[in-house]
Amino acid sequence: MNQQFEQELLSSWQERQEFAEKMLPIIGRLYRNHCVEITVYGRTLLNASAIDVIKAHRTVRRHEGEKLRLRESWPVLEAVSKMQLAPVEIDIGKLAFDFYYADKIGTANDGKNRTDLQAYLNEELKEVHNAADNHQATDVVLYGFGRIGRLLARLLIERQGNNNKLRLRAIVVRGGREGDLEKRASLLRRDSVHGPFNGSITIDEERKAIKANGSYIQVIYANSPDEIDYTQYGINNAIIVDNTGMWRDEEGLGLHLKSKGAAKVLLTAPGKGDIKNIVHGVNHNDILTTDTILSAASCTTNAITPVLKALDEKYGIENGHVETVHSFTNDQNLIDNYHKADRRGRSASLNMVITETGAAKAVAKAYPQLAGKLTGNAIRVPTPNVSMAILNLNLKSVTDKESINNYLQTVSLFSDLQHQIDFTASKEIVSTDLVGTRSASVVDSQATIVADNRATLYVWYDNEFGYSCQVMRVVRDMAGLRYPSVPKVNIVGA
Repeated sequence: MNQQFEQELLSSWQERQEFAEKMLPIIGRLYRNHCVEITVYGRTLLNASAIDVIKAHRTVRRHEGEKLRLRESWPVLEAVSKMQLAPVEIDIGKLAFDFYYADKIGTANDGKNRTDLQAYLNEELKEVHNAADNHQATDVVLYGFGRIGRLLARLLIERQGNNNKLRLRAIVVRGGREGDLEKRASLLRRDSVHGPFNGSITIDEERKAIKANGSYIQVIYANSPDEIDYTQYGINNAIIVDNTGMWRDEEGLGLHLKSKGAAKVLLTAPGKGDIKNIVHGVNHNDILTTDTILSAASCTTNAITPVLKALDEKYGIENGHVETVHSFTNDQNLIDNYHKADRRGRSASLNMVITETGAAKAVAKAYPQLAGKLTGNAIRVPTPNVSMAILNLNLKSVTDKESINNYLQTVSLFSDLQHQIDFTASKEIVSTDLVGTRSASVVDSQATIVADNRATLYVWYDNEFGYSCQVMRVVRDMAGLRYPSVPKVNIVGA
């Protein structure tokens, strides 16, 4: 009996592995040739391993209380691969679950054809089925190549393909001394926090370029944004992503637009003055084709604003305080030394350091409904990455822990904020488990505290990679690359 059980267990695993392995080449071809991205309950399968595919399917039971088998999602993917589609994001997990388990989730009477899979998919994908791909490729230049710059490079390179719409054409740095190019490539190749680069990186010393997974990336040495002629490298109408933080107002960032070949600028820090601070998922619809200078706000603002928006739309927020427990950053000292800011001169690797954050006030730039309602402070701690925001809120209505958690879980799966908010019910999760998270924030449901109308929520965020993913979403919108998601999502707060 025991041997039979073990054999059944092994056979079940092998079946899942074989289906996952069959999926991988189709997933790759769909994206690289047609810009069709495949996900399972919000988890992208682009560049995933077979084990990643299996793990993504396992999360479905956590959310739905019922497992989704790979042999059920496989026919959906196979059918999708035979359709002529315009660029789109397709959640085969949600489609398969809706098709096979409509009775259990209460959607059986919505009039959809669930007896014929192809007819069902034709209806779900009618917006992009046999539709033309009118999106043009856009050149992207990374001005600065620090922590965020290199992660943006990884995100751009991982989507390299024949039909890739965002092409990393160049990086701009200061320097140019002997050995500089190899060091830049080495920092892209290896990362102490995020691990090795997934692919191959070589350098072209003669032409001053980095070659990565088929991408040819020109390395340009310059001391000022306005002294570069991008057109001499074949770069035109480019989006310049400034991740140096040196220029944060319109005058300074406007220097980029004086360079030939530059069309738009995105700052990866809070912008000053009248510059729009965009938190994707919250106010990205404010991006106009005429906007030439935008800000992607800060990592903390991106982490807390989507959660605050969701809560405000459902319960209403009277006021609150945001405390961030933030990993140390490059502007702190490794050991005690002079620093112009209070306390930041003390060793970042040895101390918790109380400092200020403008994120609470910055929320109002993206979500004006909370203007004047939030205070904020920060504690820098001796970890290199992944931070936490503690939201202490007074709500306009009485609720409880279970209701808030259930609501935020639904938001994370079936709303316009599904790419910004993730959700965990783990009792064992710690900060290093969140390295590489692609969402702007992860709600730790086990830590939620609610008493009448007072709520305290603990929100994790990868302040490097998660933020970089948010930056990329803004870049896509600036390039006019707004692809639909299938199936359609509900509206937060409805």
